This record gives sequence, C-alpha cells and structure tokens, in this order.
Amino acid sequence: MVHFFTFNHNNIEYYFIWDIESGSLFNVSNVAFLCAKNLYGTLSDRESDLFNKTPKDDIKFFSNEFKLLEQDGCLNSKQSVKSFKKNLNYVKALCLHICHDCNLNCDYCFAGGGKYNSPKDYMTFDVGKHAIDFLIENSGNIKNIEVDFFGGEPLMNFDVVKKITDYAKITAKNSNKNIYFTLTTNCLLLNEDKANYLNEEMDNVVLSIDGRKETHNAVRHSLNNKNAFDIILNNAKYFVKIRGNRKYYVRSTFTNKNLDFSNDVEFLRKEGFSQISVEPVVLPKNHKLAIQEKHIEKINNEYDNLANSYIQKREEGNWYNFFHFMIDLEKGPCISKRLTGCGAGVEYLAVSPSGDLYPCHQFVGKEKFKIGNVFDGINKSEIRESFANNTVLIKENCKNCPAKYFCGGGCASNSYNFTGSISNTYDIGCKMLVKRFENSLAISAIEKIASNS
Repeated sequence: MVHFFTFNHNNIEYYFIWDIESGSLFNVSNVAFLCAKNLYGTLSDRESDLFNKTPKDDIKFFSNEFKLLEQDGCLNSKQSVKSFKKNLNYVKALCLHICHDCNLNCDYCFAGGGKYNSPKDYMTFDVGKHAIDFLIENSGNIKNIEVDFFGGEPLMNFDVVKKITDYAKITAKNSNKNIYFTLTTNCLLLNEDKANYLNEEMDNVVLSIDGRKETHNAVRHSLNNKNAFDIILNNAKYFVKIRGNRKYYVRSTFTNKNLDFSNDVEFLRKEGFSQISVEPVVLPKNHKLAIQEKHIEKINNEYDNLANSYIQKREEGNWYNFFHFMIDLEKGPCISKRLTGCGAGVEYLAVSPSGDLYPCHQFVGKEKFKIGNVFDGINKSEIRESFANNTVLIKENCKNCPAKYFCGGGCASNSYNFTGSISNTYDIGCKMLVKRFENSLAISAIEKIASNS
C-alpha cells in the first residue's frame, strides 16, 4: 500500500511517497509524484490534467524506476504479517495510582477531578509493596521493568512514593532487574525538596502545564479558585534547570478553546522547555471543550504551522523536541509495538489505590475491566486475552491507514468510550494522528536533506 502527501516549507512544495508496509519514504519531483499516484493511487481532477500533459518519456522512465523499487520490496510492498498476538506471559510495566485526589480541578479531566468518579483514596505502602512484588514476579525473563507514579496528583502522597521507590530499587536489584521510574505531576506541589528528589530518583518526569497563562487558567483551576499558573510555571522551570540532560517533558492539553496551540508550544519553548508534548483533549462530543469534526481542518492547518516553525527554530539553533514530530525511520518500533501500540492490558497494567488491576490508567474504576488485584493476581484472564488479540490487523479502519504501524491501532480506552468496543477506532483522533504522522515524516526528510547539503 502506498500513501501520497505533500508539505510546503519556505514556499517549497515537497512531494512524498510513503510505502506503508516497508516503511520506505521517498521525496520525489512533482512529475514522479504524479506518475506514482497514477500507478498506485487516485489522481485528483487537477492532477489528472497535469499528468496528461506529462511527456511520455518521463512517464516511461519513472514507471520503470518504480517497478525496480517494487522488485526490491520498497514500493507497493505486500503485508508481511498476517496475524499477531501479544505475549501474555509477562508484565513489563505498572502505572501506580498513588492517590485518587487532586489539588487542581481541570474542566476536561477524564478522571473526574482525579478521583476516577469514586471517593478519595490514597495508596498505602503495603499496596505499593505488593504491586512491586507482583510486577517482579510476573515479569518473567524481562530484564528492564517500569513503574509510573500517577494520580490524581502523586505528590499529594509523596511519602508513599518515596517508600515504594526505595523498596522497588532494593527488590529489583535482588531479582537482577533494572527498574525505571516515571512520575507525572501538575507541579503545584513541586517545591525544591520534591524537585531534587524527583531529579535524583525518577528516570522520567512529566510536567503538566497547558501552555500560555490564559490557556492554562481558562481550564485548570486550583481548589481555592486562585490562579495557580505562576507557581506551577516557576516550579517546573526550577525542575528543568536542575534536570540537565536527563529525561523529562512538558505535557499540555489543547481544547476547542485554544486551537491556536502552536502559540502554546512557542510559549513553552521560550520559557526554556525543550521537550514538549501537546495532546488533543478527548471528551464526549457534547462537552463544551470537545474537539469535533468541524475543528479538524483548523487543527490540521495548525499542525502545519507548528511543523514549519519547528523546522525553522531547529535550523536556527533554537532546538527543541515536539513529542508528536519525533520519528525513527531507521529502526522504528518493534513488531509488537507496531501492531498493538502501548501494550495496555497485557505488558502494561494500572493499579488502583486499593490494589485492583486494570488494563491501563484510563480504565481504572471501570469494573467491567478489572482483571484482578496485586494481592491475589490476575483472575480475569479473558480480559487480557481480548487486549492481546487487539491489533491493527483486526481493525477495519486501520487496514489502509498510513500511520498504523507507528500508532499501533490507537488508544483502546478512546475506542471503547466512543464506540463501545476496544477493537474499533476513535475517528477524530485518527484524523489528527495521520496529519501529525505526515508532518513528522516530512520533518525527518527535510532535516535529513538539509544535513546532507
């Protein structure tokens, strides 16, 4: 299968051919683009007119070139994997819901103010200890395992975070495992002492800030109704200052109220953050902040604006990473990740404050998806089985998607919330993802062209 797209940068139109199955990307001339699209795609009326004016010798030349690429398996290649199932024999990562409580009240929160539509609850060290034991006992021969501290706001239960971390490090070492920690925080409690601890102990830290002050304060509110943005920003900047080159990123959310989100990215860059992610909000279509079909064209144009700015800033030496534009065309994700995405429900599980196990953090509290607990283990293996079989190969909407092997079929929770099944897709999310994917391919090619010139 072949995908065609264009990208305009500095008034130069770039023409790209992406072979979905082989993962080959070609930057070609307009004539070659038309010839390829005539062979492997569908020409628009305007493109048909241009193609009909193309010299026959050029058409013959490019047709021969494309046939050679086909013979090499680089173009119009066939699907090589027909079936796949996740390995159910191990768990690699746990997301620990340290507390179901939060010191912010965000208008778009999928977790109901951090409580997951349940009473406030805080994980005890005993539950955390059993979670670590469960992870190590179920990790099989996997050497590298991961623990994510999540909430609510994890720093509201900071002493337990520290106790679990200390116990996990000792237990992993005694079991000949390497354990890696991530913590996600809204930064409101991220004072110097906590920042210094996270800098020492966490392998990755996710700082949640929604871009510009007016963007942030419009949707994220402190419990005393005072604007908390300045405190959050200053705490995050202090952490990044001491972090150096170690892993972190700033995670923002955009809604239909800030569809000009490239300005939020630029604000964060100017404030000194070099690792940035801005995610589209996912809400029921009747929610006042929801992204709807009518917003897609504007959002896609904004991704183009951001991509152009991204290339320019990096060319000028104002280097930063935008999470959705990072792509590795040389190696790429492993086959398991290509076909199943994040591994939710199989190698990645979430633990509620009481110790219940769920497929991922977004399923926590949905009793239908509870698969066991850290004390007794997994007792609903059929739920894990359904997630293990949930690959891009069985999803009808994924068959011809150019991004399917870099997306892994999308978020199972979003699919369930919008369609009632983990095996379908969240269509609005898919449209935005394809646009980001095309931009990431274009950026990769343009930067490689520039480095070779």
